[in-house]
Amino acid sequence: MKIATFILFFSIVLAIYALVNVYIYLLGLMAIPKGTQLRTIFIWVFWILATCFPLGRIIERFWTSPITDAIIWVGSFWLAAMLYLFLITLLVDIVRLSNFAFPWIEKMFGSTIFSVRLWTLGGAVLLVFLIIIVGHINAICTRISHYNISIEKKESKQGHLRIVAASDIHMGTIISQRRVGKLVRLINEQKPDIVLFAGDIVDEDLGPVIRRNLGRKLEQIKAKYGVYAVTGNHEYIGGVDAAVKYLENHKVTILRDSAALINNAFYIVGRDDKGGTKMSGHGRKELGDLLVGIDRTKPIVLLDHQPFNLNEASKANVDIQLSGHTHHGQLWPFNYLTKSIFEVSSGYIKKNNTHIIVSTGYGSWGPPIRIGNRPEIIVIDVTFTNR
Repeated sequence: MKIATFILFFSIVLAIYALVNVYIYLLGLMAIPKGTQLRTIFIWVFWILATCFPLGRIIERFWTSPITDAIIWVGSFWLAAMLYLFLITLLVDIVRLSNFAFPWIEKMFGSTIFSVRLWTLGGAVLLVFLIIIVGHINAICTRISHYNISIEKKESKQGHLRIVAASDIHMGTIISQRRVGKLVRLINEQKPDIVLFAGDIVDEDLGPVIRRNLGRKLEQIKAKYGVYAVTGNHEYIGGVDAAVKYLENHKVTILRDSAALINNAFYIVGRDDKGGTKMSGHGRKELGDLLVGIDRTKPIVLLDHQPFNLNEASKANVDIQLSGHTHHGQLWPFNYLTKSIFEVSSGYIKKNNTHIIVSTGYGSWGPPIRIGNRPEIIVIDVTFTNR
């Protein structure tokens, strides 16, 4: 069942990917005169770019090298280009459809219509190129988001706690040595008491992570109480057991439907990923069951990768919930989609006595590009007060 589900899912994704590319290609081809060298160049360049991402991801499963890295990098940028070329193409087709109802294009441009098409294609390519450059710069400019939270618990002896958190790092071919090194540096600069990762620490395939020894970078994190994390859907896509073992071998404690009592003062509770457990065929524990046996007089910090059913944490009297997964859409206009799916796509909300923070994530999936949001590291200064 698991294999069949994967095959069906990726077949649908590849079919959509192919159809979108064919749609862009056909409209682009209409703008270039037949029999010209430009047309030949367009055909070859377009399909090389369009096949890079799926080809690179497939090859990477069996063999990683600088060659596969280059293919994936090119393909990743193409994913963003494809999105915005698709939106522009859709807009052009809307204009063309209006021409059927009220013919005006030929009247306005006459014999220069082919030149107009070619200039439109060139303008679209230039605009998308600029979007990609700006989006890539934005994607590597990490912000530090600060939150001050007060928790009232009778038995709290902690006084103050500085949590530094990140989600959706996606270590691999794209998020590699430089970006992971920057992550560790920024975390250490915040002088954390404890570091929390809310899932998707690694990307789909563990091979590039091992080849680059990225786990060694994580070992350089300095925190009094260590580094704790939960699984995300991408750990499951790439093989959850191998990913968890690798991270734990590099000083990251993974909580899989389990809890850790820290300094006999507060709990970190980690839920296995909602979507990942469905992939594996094993459901995760209910939050109520997970909290059985926990001293509720002590503060409870919950890590749950996907921010669904936020009322569940509130009803269970969890003090803080940290989530990620949404990337806040990563590329506009997908932020409207994540806002419609999740109660909180990014940022902070308080439900009863539960403080909930959803991170936009540190890394990126696919394109190393962000439009309409920025990557972030979260710093939470928690003050514990006795009632």
